[in-house]
Order: sequence, then C-alpha cells, then structure tokens
Amino acid sequence: MLTKSEEIYLLKKLGRQPNLLEIDMIDAEWSEHCSYKSSRKYVRSLPSSGKRVIVGPGYDAGVLDIGDDDVITVHIESHNHPSAVEPYGGAATGVGGVIRDIISMGTRPVALLDALRFSSLENVNEVSKSKWLFRNVVKGIADYGNCIGIPTVGGDIEFDNSFKDYCLVDVAAIGLGKKDQIISNHAEEGDLIVLAGNPTGKDGIRGASFASKSLDDDENRSAVQIPDPFLEKLLIEATIEATKRNCINATKDLGGGGLSCCLSELSHLVEKGFEVDLSAVHTKLPDITPNEIMISESQERMMYIIDKSKMSIFSEIFTKYGITYSIIGKVRGQDNLKILYDGNPLASLSCNLMVNAPLAKWKSKRPNYLDKLRTKIRLEKIRNYNDVLSRLLANPNIGNKDWVYQQYDHEVGLRTVVKPGANASVIRVNDNKFVSIKLDGNSKHCYFDPYQGMLGCLSESCRNVVCTGAQPIGIIDHLQFGSPENPYIYWTFIKSIKAIIDFCKYNKIPVVGGKVSFYNETMNSPIKPSPVIGTIGLIKGQDHITKNIPNVGNKLFILGQTREELGGSEYFELIDRAEYGRVPKVNLKTDKKNRSVILDLIENGLIDFVHDCSKGGIGTALAELAISGDLGINVDLKKIPNTCKRDDFLLFSETHSRFIIGSSNPDRIKRFMKNRKCSFSEIGETDSSMTLNIHNSGKEVINSSIMELAHRYNTMNSTMDGI
Repeated sequence: MLTKSEEIYLLKKLGRQPNLLEIDMIDAEWSEHCSYKSSRKYVRSLPSSGKRVIVGPGYDAGVLDIGDDDVITVHIESHNHPSAVEPYGGAATGVGGVIRDIISMGTRPVALLDALRFSSLENVNEVSKSKWLFRNVVKGIADYGNCIGIPTVGGDIEFDNSFKDYCLVDVAAIGLGKKDQIISNHAEEGDLIVLAGNPTGKDGIRGASFASKSLDDDENRSAVQIPDPFLEKLLIEATIEATKRNCINATKDLGGGGLSCCLSELSHLVEKGFEVDLSAVHTKLPDITPNEIMISESQERMMYIIDKSKMSIFSEIFTKYGITYSIIGKVRGQDNLKILYDGNPLASLSCNLMVNAPLAKWKSKRPNYLDKLRTKIRLEKIRNYNDVLSRLLANPNIGNKDWVYQQYDHEVGLRTVVKPGANASVIRVNDNKFVSIKLDGNSKHCYFDPYQGMLGCLSESCRNVVCTGAQPIGIIDHLQFGSPENPYIYWTFIKSIKAIIDFCKYNKIPVVGGKVSFYNETMNSPIKPSPVIGTIGLIKGQDHITKNIPNVGNKLFILGQTREELGGSEYFELIDRAEYGRVPKVNLKTDKKNRSVILDLIENGLIDFVHDCSKGGIGTALAELAISGDLGINVDLKKIPNTCKRDDFLLFSETHSRFIIGSSNPDRIKRFMKNRKCSFSEIGETDSSMTLNIHNSGKEVINSSIMELAHRYNTMNSTMDGI
C-alpha cells in the first residue's frame, strides 16, 4: 500500500480525497515493480542513444536497426516472486509477458533466452526445495515456449545459497520485423480502445504490489497468474496480421498492475485522455468487482487503439483467429483516465500523476562486510590438480547445462544457427545476416565488488557474443537486488549503474532496454546483488560465424594476461576460501582492444575456434574445449602470460578479457598479433590422445582422460534425473 508520504503527496496533487478504486489504481502504478520510484533517476542516466537505436528504454521493447529495413526488438523481464511461490506458472507467465512486449512493437518474436538463479542443488537440508523450484521453472519456460513455437536458444544459470527458498527467473525475447511496420503508438480523439485476449479474472490480483515487497513464507498464490500459451500464439499471429494491414495505432500488453497500469501508461505515451467503461470488459466471473477488473493481472491480454474506420478490419482478423475482444472505451483529448461502470463515473485521475510516482529517497552506504574481505591468502600446496579440476567441472555453475537445454525446442522456426551451450546463441535473419545474443551474470563477483563485478558481467557478455563473430550493437540489463530501503543494498545498486554507464560510454554500446527488480529477499535474507547483462551482436555474414569446437591439429593461443584475481571465484569457493582474494578488474582499454582483435582475426579467416575464459578460469576452459571437440589437449602453463605465483592461481583465476584461440595458420596468427601489440602466446595444441595434459615446463600439473572429465562435466544430468 501507499506510504504515508505518498498519501500526502497524492492528496496535495488531487486536491481531494481519492476513492477506493483510485487508491487501488495508484497503488498498482506506484508500486516499485511498475513505477521504478527507487531507480528511475539512476537508470535515466544510462547511455541509450546510437546510430542503430530506433526505440530505446522506456518502451515495451528496444528496437535496433540492423540494415536493409530490418529491425530487431529485444526486451528482458523477470517473474521472481511468482516463480518462487508457484514455479511452473510463474515462469511460464514470465515468458508470456516478455513475448507480448515484443509483439506490442509490431514485430514477430523469434527467440527466447533465460537467466535463472537457485540455491545449491547439493546442500542436503535445502536440496529438495531447490530441485523442485529448478525443475518446475525450467518446465514452465520449456512448455510455454514449445507450445507457441518460439525457440529458447540459450541462457545463464547460477547456483548460490543466497537464493535459499527463492529463485530469480529472467526471460529475454528477440523479435524481428521491418522498420516501416514498427507500431508508432499514436492516437486521435475518438479512436476506439479495444481489450483483446483472455477474459479478465481474479488471478494475479495485486501482483505488482506482491512483487514490490519481500517474500513472506505464507504468500497468497492468487497473486500468481495462470498461463495460456495457445491463446498467446493466436495473439501473436493476429497482432502481426493487423500490423501489416495498418489498422493498429497503438498497442500495449497488460502486465504488472493490469488495466490500471496499461491504460495510464498508454494514455501517457500517446498524450491523450481515455474514457473506459469497465462493464464492457469480458470477464471470467459474473461477480468480479470494478476494483478487481482494474488490478487483475490475468494473462494473454493486449490493449489496442484502433481508428474507427479500421475497426472492421481489426474485427475480421481477430474473429478469424477466434480471439475474444471488447471495445471498452474511447480516446479523449485531455490528460485524464476516466473510469465508468454502466455509464456511472467511478474514478478520474491524471495519467501524468499516475505514471510519475514520487521518487523514493533512500540512503546508501558502503557495506561493512566489504571491510572484512581478506586480500592476502595462505594456502597449502595443492597435491591433486586432477581432483580439483574434476570437482570444478561437476559444479553446476560451470558444468554442462544440457539437462535444461534438452527440454527446450531450440530449433523450432529454423532460425537457430548456433545452439544452446555455445559461447552465445546465433539466430538467422536471412542468409547474409545473423544476430548473436548472450545473457551473463556473476553474483559472487558483484557481492564482493559491485562496480567491478558489473563491469565483469558486461565484459563477459560482450566477449561471448564476439566469440561467435558478432560486433556488439546493444545492451539490455536486468538489475536484481534486495530491499532498496537497506542502505548497503542501495549502495551496491548505485555502483552497478555507474559501472554500466562507464562501460557503455567507453565502448559506445547503447543500453536499449532493461528492468530493475528490488525486494528480492525472503524471511531468511536478501539475495546477493545479481544483475544480468544481455549483449546483442550483429554478424556480417555466414562465413564469420565462429564456434567453440576445436579440431585435431589446432595450434592453441591465448590472448590476454592472467592475474591473481580469485576473489569470488568458483575455485576459492570450492576450497572454502570464498571470503578471500581480489575480484577480477576490467581494464576497459585492454578489454575493448582484445575483443577487436578477435573480430579482426575472424574477419581475416585466421582462426578455427575461439572460447573465452570466465568461471573456473583457463583450467575449465581447456577442459570444456577438449570435451566439446572429443579430443586431447596439450598445454604448457609456462607459456601463458601471467603474474601468478602458483599454478592453481594461474589455472583457476577468473581474470577478464582473455580468449583461447585455435588455428591451423599459426604463423599468420603470430604475425597478426605482433602487429597489434597484444599480450598473447602460443601455449599448446590439440591432438588425438583423448587426454587433457597440462604441464609446467614438462612437470605434470593435470593429466586426465577426456572421458572422465566429460562424465564429471555432465553431473547435472544425474543430479536432476535422480529425483
């Protein structure tokens, strides 16, 4: 509900006492989930302009120009609270919501990605709930996407005990369309307001408010919406057809806050007033009240503004697809949302007032726990590197995610060129144009250093896209934190924003969309800062698409220097030293230069594969390459550029801006690298030995069979199938 200061502000602006319906409408729109009242002044400072940006943040989806009148739309959303309460329905409706954001721009959704966060699958006391959440979230995403024929092509998964009894479920969607078919979102007085799709029911009542506070153990499941993917598929086809026939002036999906937020935000967007009669709304139940109609979050509903002269075309299309619709009102000339029932006035509010909630003013303070982190560490000598590598590969943060991907129909639509599990996913626009996208996050790094941790997420996401041969052209972000009322948490949020600004300004990559999600905490504790970054890249042609699968006989090179940066690393957590070390730092100049070098190598046809180094460091990256290629690898640690005092630090440091390259043209690679004055070295080669052999000037460090490493790498399959 509204805070005391918000009530005073509302009374002052209205000049009268609001009625109960008006309070419910304001409560929905002024919720953190819808209003961004704790983050708006910060996210507005993100760099969002660029030569390819047609539509930036603040709309249902960002729109990027990719040439030849082609555009891509992209958006990311979360459904955290609902998924923690009812994981199947919560995750499924999250997919539905982000898809409707894409179609509301007049484009066809062609791909989905997800970023998921759960507590450990191994802790005996928590394992059953974590597995239950994990299994049902994945099933909800898979079933919804598979039913509507949109492939889920990739994502990112982390497991950390700060997500105990909770989960984070982010879904991103990509759409394709033509520039001249982007819905312009305009309206004229007398235009008709049409609500189409599912009848409005009592599911999802107060969902926006539910998502704007900490999750209690006894939360009401009625706040979770009910999915209907088959109707969503019809809405996609009907909206695309109506767009092509030029009969939609404006449209918006009904998400958080239901009709209250959709009507006020659309009215504000088109700069016109709306008059709506709720008695015209098609409903599931005869006894649903006007208040419930206004704040219900029933799924698979879209709002359209239609010119009277085009209503017959709209009606023909939606009737053909069997979609129920209601003409619920008209566009008026004033900035006002007037709500009626059977012609009787119930509410009258300024849309400008509704969509501009008073900004929350929270304090920020550097967390005390950061002062307790230890930068110096004394460790016993590692005696069995084979065992350490094996255990890291079995870690679900590093290991194979096939258990998830195999549930997704990632090939439907015939656009998926590079499938899940690679550096990034690649989608075909046409035979000469491809889009690459990757979601990445690292809650451990962001917990220890939110600024450098966020820079690292940005660097990793861009590296992964570059590894496919794509030039990054846009960023989406989803910033997820605990309560902003906690000064320590708010400080980490502000630092994260600063990192995005610095990275994107330096690299001239615009932020084209995003989401801020606060109050991600339970009765136990808040989550660690868990921002997710999505990078969208453009590939010039099919010849430039690059994979991360080596061939026998490739010479191996490493680009980038390795430093002793193991703070927040998977290795230090494995050996119970999670509170030690320095988080990897991103040198923006080096990071940009190394990505540019990789793209130039690809453009010149000099490399056979490329793979970035991230979680688990060089050791796990080499193991992943050997497993993916089903071949042996021989590497000399002595040849790797580094400042590390120990072999384990060199193997498992998570320093950014590093790439492992495979080539059958080693001499040309060396000449190229020397001309670019890069920190690089030839470190070994692939062979047919079916063994990962890592040594230091001949002294054995790791010698493991690829078959055994692959068995450990596939641990998630046995963990989840064993339920």
